[in-house]
Formats: sequence, structure tokens, C-alpha cells
Amino acid sequence: MKILIRNGRVVDPATGRDETADLAIASGRIVGLGSVGDFQADRTIDASGLVVAPGLVDLAARLREPGQEHEGMLESELAAAAAGGVTSLVCLPDTDPVLDEPGLVEMLKFRARKLSRCRLFPLGALTRRLEGTTLVEMAELTEAGCVGFSHVDVSIKDTQVLLRAMQYAATFGYTVWLRPQDGWLGKGVAASGAVATRMGLSGVPVAAETVALQTILELVRVTGCRVHLCRLSSAAGVKLVRAAKAEGLPVTADVSINSLHLTDVDIGFFNADMRLTPPLRQGADRDALRAALADGTIDALVSDHNPVAEDMKNLPFGEAEPGATGLELLLSLALRWGRDHGLTLAQALAPVTQSPVRVLGEAVGSLVSSAGRLVEGGVADVCIFDPEAEWQVAPAMLASQGKHTPFSFASTGMALPGRVRATLVAGTVAYEAA
Repeated sequence: MKILIRNGRVVDPATGRDETADLAIASGRIVGLGSVGDFQADRTIDASGLVVAPGLVDLAARLREPGQEHEGMLESELAAAAAGGVTSLVCLPDTDPVLDEPGLVEMLKFRARKLSRCRLFPLGALTRRLEGTTLVEMAELTEAGCVGFSHVDVSIKDTQVLLRAMQYAATFGYTVWLRPQDGWLGKGVAASGAVATRMGLSGVPVAAETVALQTILELVRVTGCRVHLCRLSSAAGVKLVRAAKAEGLPVTADVSINSLHLTDVDIGFFNADMRLTPPLRQGADRDALRAALADGTIDALVSDHNPVAEDMKNLPFGEAEPGATGLELLLSLALRWGRDHGLTLAQALAPVTQSPVRVLGEAVGSLVSSAGRLVEGGVADVCIFDPEAEWQVAPAMLASQGKHTPFSFASTGMALPGRVRATLVAGTVAYEAA
């Protein structure tokens, strides 16, 4: 179908474009941008007063399939992605069974293509069954479509295994995705501090992150492996990453929408929606994370989408399953962060468009030249949103099967800016607001 998007404010952080223009789409590609001449469209979308931006790229989402369909299914979670303006996402390998076999990866990608809601880039498990002992067949998983290898939230306690994994990955140019958390220090349910002490909750000290970070960075120096550091949560962690980048180490990093906006004080009266991994830390940590995202020390903002079933959240705080729905909130929380920091719209969108694509690098294959950006000849992944609209998050309005989010209006009283009006994936309308 030929689609013409007219009169929108086209904002593309990758090219610096910010102007009112038309966008012509044919055969899944952008064939005209700016003045499109006598382009004959099958459908015209009037984007007057709206922003036309590249589709969002999310580097951290659990889709819960296979094996955990009671908490989320591919169909519902990719629908949530489209409703949030996300056109490409990286899914984590801690499914059941774990994504450690090529057949599972191929099945997941096939099903995602059939749904045509979002591009899916799976991460493979770094070790068999995430047990931290035997390495997976990285070459076979890469051939099947994996963009990197992760151990998700499971710490590899045997440093020799981690060293060998990074050596192998470095040899073949693969990226290892690691969340820095020490397996022994990170067993609590809330960030160590006055709030956890007052509430009687077991604490996770900042050292759980920094000890693991120091180990990872030292192994990067030894192996030269490219590592993406997932979901930093502390000011001390930011300082270590900033120093590592200044040193020239091949590392990138992301932060979740939760850590960027919330603190341990938001736990309130044991609100299980605030039971998250990594745990919410103090205000100084949140402020350091915000500044680091703005100055580029942290490369990407992620939804850390992790839908949790009702019966696993309606438990005492320490027993509730950690996680929250986030795909539909990523755009709004990026805009809110940008507004709070006095950034331009392009600067606020960069950590959810062009920067994640740089993290993925060559792993996105033929899309690397055009994903996360709007260019003639490039893939037509587009997010159209109203920057002036404000909305209040209510669980019932979420497309995700998981209805728990720490940003529900009942929990924070927070009104969020920006509403997605339409999402196009390869020139096909994947979502359109009623």
C-alpha cells in the first residue's frame, strides 16, 4: 500500500531533521521526504499538529512466550509495543524453555513476522539453561537470528565461565549483554538504605552493582569483548561506566524507565507494583542516571517490559514477583525526562531511536542503515504521536496482558505527556488510535 503522511512535524534525531514535511511510503520504504511531488497514495494520513518520528527501538522486553503465556503472549505484547510506538525490540532469553536452541529462536521470529506488529531481535542465552556452566553454540544461535547473548538477571558466579564466554564472543565479534549484579550481594528485595531499613525489607547494596561492574570491566580489558551493560541503577555504577568509556573500552549501557523516574520512597506502603529488578534506589542515584542519559554516558532508555500475572503481584512486597509493564509507557517517559531536563524533542527521542540502533550495530543486518531514523530509501518504521496530549495510566487501558505498572495514576498521580496516534512497521499500519 502507498501511504502519504501529510503536514506532520518530522523529527529525526539521527539526521537532525525537525521541520514540517510530508512523508511518502511505498513497498515498505520511504520514497519521499519533504516535498513529495505528485505522489499518488492509496491512503493519506493527516498529521497536522502531530510529530512524525522514527519508530522506537526498545532494547529490553520480556514477551513471556514460550512457556509463561499466563503472564503474556506474543500477540498481546507485540500489540502493546505497537500501541507504544515501538517498531523494533530486543527480547530476553529467560523464557521456558530458555532461548538456547536455534529452533526456539527461529520459531519466535517466525511468529513475530506473522503478526506484523513489531520487528523482533532475540537475545540468546549465554549458557545452557542459564545455569552458568556450559556455553551455548553462539554461532548457531547467531545464524538463527540472535543479536547477542545475555544472562538476564541470573549472575554467573563462576568467573572462569564468564571469561571463556567473553573470549569466544570477542573472537567472532558477538556482543555480550550483562546486567551487573553480584550473585551473593544482590539477593534482597529493595535498595539498601533508610527506606528498606524502616520497612524491614532485605537490602541490595550499591556494591552489588559496582563489584559486578568492576569484574566485567576487567574482563573486557582482558578479552576486548564488546559488552552492553543492562539497566544501570546507581550513581557509582554511572561513574565506573563513564571512566570505562573515557578509557576507550568497548562498552555501552542502558537504564530502565523505572530507575530514571522513581526512587525507593515511591514504594510507599509496600506497593508491590514498585517491586522491580534492579530495585529503585535513592534520589541521588536517579539524578545521576538522568544526567548520564543526557550526556551520553548511558546510551539507551529501555522499557524493561516484564508483564506479571495478577496473582504474582497481589502478595506481600517481599514475595511478589518483580517486574512491570512498560512498552506502552516508553515514549511518554522519554518525553517527560526530556521536558524535565529542558532538552529538545530530538534530544529526548534519541535514546529510544538512533542510540539503541548504535548499540545493536551490525547485528540488525540490512536495517542498520535505516532503523531508528527517517531517510529516503530507508525502512518505513514510523511513530506518529501527539506531543501535547497528556494521559493518566490506568491498568485497564493497557494492551499488554500484564496490567501492573509503577506509573499508574493511582500510585504516582503522574500525568504523562505524549500519545501515540499511529505506528507503521515496514509501511504497514500496526496500530492506530481509535
